[in-house]
Amino acid sequence: MPLNCGIVGLPNVGKSTIFNALTAAKAQAANYPFCTIDPNVGVVAVPDERLDRITQFVKPDRTVPTTMEFIDIAGLVEGASKGEGLGNQFLGHIRSTDAICHVVRCFDDPNVIHVAGGVNPLHDIDIINTELLLADLDTTEKRWAKVEKASKNTSDSKVKAEAEALKKLLEALQAGRPARVVELTEEESSAAYDLHLITMKPVLYVANVDEAGLREGNAWVTAVEERAAAENAQVVRICGALEAEIALLEPAERAEFLADLGLAEPGLNRLIHSAYKLLGLITYFTAGVQEVRAWTIPNGAKAPQAAGVIHSDFERGFIKADAYHCESLFEFGSEQAVKEKGLYRSEGKEYVVKDGDILFFKFNV
Repeated sequence: MPLNCGIVGLPNVGKSTIFNALTAAKAQAANYPFCTIDPNVGVVAVPDERLDRITQFVKPDRTVPTTMEFIDIAGLVEGASKGEGLGNQFLGHIRSTDAICHVVRCFDDPNVIHVAGGVNPLHDIDIINTELLLADLDTTEKRWAKVEKASKNTSDSKVKAEAEALKKLLEALQAGRPARVVELTEEESSAAYDLHLITMKPVLYVANVDEAGLREGNAWVTAVEERAAAENAQVVRICGALEAEIALLEPAERAEFLADLGLAEPGLNRLIHSAYKLLGLITYFTAGVQEVRAWTIPNGAKAPQAAGVIHSDFERGFIKADAYHCESLFEFGSEQAVKEKGLYRSEGKEYVVKDGDILFFKFNV
């Protein structure tokens, strides 16, 4: 199952327009609040030129990219944490995601209404963040009411750890700080996981700009970038309207259109890669004449864990992994040449897989 990012923001900031361009789906994108009610889900191939280059050398029967899932979640409004604007339903959708792409409007257009009356991205960010904090505070307070008494009358380390985690989280949330900034021990983190706190998730800000803002930026974009820097978060600048046009073009026309704009790739590629990085993910490859395929794993994963992404039997019966890096293939032209250069290795259970590795697993079950 692919990891996923929930696309959130106030109504009419461009969430569905960006989602449509990302996935080539046709989510409704109308000019009024609550246009999106049920979340739209799209699975997106992660662009990776290394996969294309490996395919050129190996010439397999088929090539399979790795994927991410994007979920277009309906626009939140002030009071969502108390159920305003179908808020409870929307917040529930966000809880099920791995990360949050927070779209903020950084363009002016009199033909597109703004739910808050005018373009003010920092105000928009504050509204969303406040609602998410309040939702998490409510969740944490309810759990604390059950755990506090139990923690005083037990020696169970798990209950004690949960109580410590809840105290730390409550202190931060009550002070207006998101759960992700709280330092928890490994045991406390494990106890807090079941709360599924929204503000524990990593956040990527997506500044939706007009074409001029894409090239030159504007005061709204600068404000969002400064806010993100203060939060140690990332910002991607996207022109949703332009990306929607690009998504409708054939590949050959798309390249020409981008060249005319002076762009190397669609902005959505940057968004996908930023979301991938946000989740702490890397890619390794398997390469043979039948198939060249990209696989997603957490950064720092060891060889057996990487093998388990293909099939649980691979991890359970892991023996070793034959490995070399894709850059070696690009430099020397073939797997045989890589072997002759002494760069084809046999790795064991403690090998930490590197981004761009090409692996062949040997296992026995």
